[in-house]
Amino acid sequence: MSGKSLRRSIEVEYWVIDADGRLVEPGDLVNASPGVEREFVEPLLEIKTTPCETTRALRRELFERVGAVLREAERSGKHLVPLATPIREGVIRDLPSERTRIQDRILGDDFEYVRHCAGTHVHVEQSPGDEIDQLNTLIALDPALALVNSSPYFQGRRLAVGARSKLYRWLAYDDLSHQGRLWRYLNERGQWTRRLERRYEEFERAAREAGVDRRAVQANFDPESAVWTPVQLRDTFGTVEWRSPDTALPSQVVRLAEDVAAVATSAATADVRIDGDAGRVTDEEIVLPTFDTVIEHVNTAIREGLESQSVRSYLERMGFDIAAYEPLAHEIDGEGPITPEQARIRRLEQADRLERDVRQTQSLGDD
Repeated sequence: MSGKSLRRSIEVEYWVIDADGRLVEPGDLVNASPGVEREFVEPLLEIKTTPCETTRALRRELFERVGAVLREAERSGKHLVPLATPIREGVIRDLPSERTRIQDRILGDDFEYVRHCAGTHVHVEQSPGDEIDQLNTLIALDPALALVNSSPYFQGRRLAVGARSKLYRWLAYDDLSHQGRLWRYLNERGQWTRRLERRYEEFERAAREAGVDRRAVQANFDPESAVWTPVQLRDTFGTVEWRSPDTALPSQVVRLAEDVAAVATSAATADVRIDGDAGRVTDEEIVLPTFDTVIEHVNTAIREGLESQSVRSYLERMGFDIAAYEPLAHEIDGEGPITPEQARIRRLEQADRLERDVRQTQSLGDD
């Protein structure tokens, strides 16, 4: 596939608020554009693109869809919030779903952490025969979640610069740690299949212990859809999927998707190898550091984000222009705790910023 740019797509989730900054249901916003769907909790909306050949096409489609939702939101007095958590909120209710009911039974009280998370998924087309190099490369790029950390708060208290990542990896799936955390590099495709099968067996066992009927599990989950590890081979879509980033401003999401897709495309043609602790991306080769080194950077990216010089240096070696990113988490960070009124104000501020981001980007056109 030399010289061919692999298709890429984005799924991004946004909180929906009213004019006072309170979380509300999307209502008619789901009908504003193709690719707009409800998420599993009431105040969360997902906006998806189709697979796009170029960054220009990806940007145009995402901004057209977000723009259509914003126009409908203006008519109904609502706004979209690009924060990974709602900062402070009480109980967030699920939409009726058998799939969600099963997860709730399995995770118990820990499922509450997931209800407070809004993120971004980046899909990159698989290059036949190169999928393992692509997967391993995206595993090594996982610390790039620091580029779009967008909320340090959970329930009004500071949790980490990347609060959503901490909620997912260290809290929600703590009892099923193989599910929510980053998996090690692979050697061959069959190894991925075996991992999925083992994780699915663990999931079924946890469901059985929680009193969930096996037939209900099998009707709602399969080995691919039952795992939440941050980097996945998705046979269903023919993609490698990166699920780590927070939700963020649309312009930042598109930039990140393009940067990641560019490296994943290179992984289909360049020499990819695992060697040492540094890591680097050049025109000729992609050198991945040891998995333990990647995890060290991931954990630091969650705790400190771009305030960490080691994370910044690593991402620069892996091909990212750090100066091009402005993570919202660093701008709204503080000591806390955050009151409900302060949370509503901050949600409104960031909703306004999202609207400006869309207006400014659309006014610049596709150049």
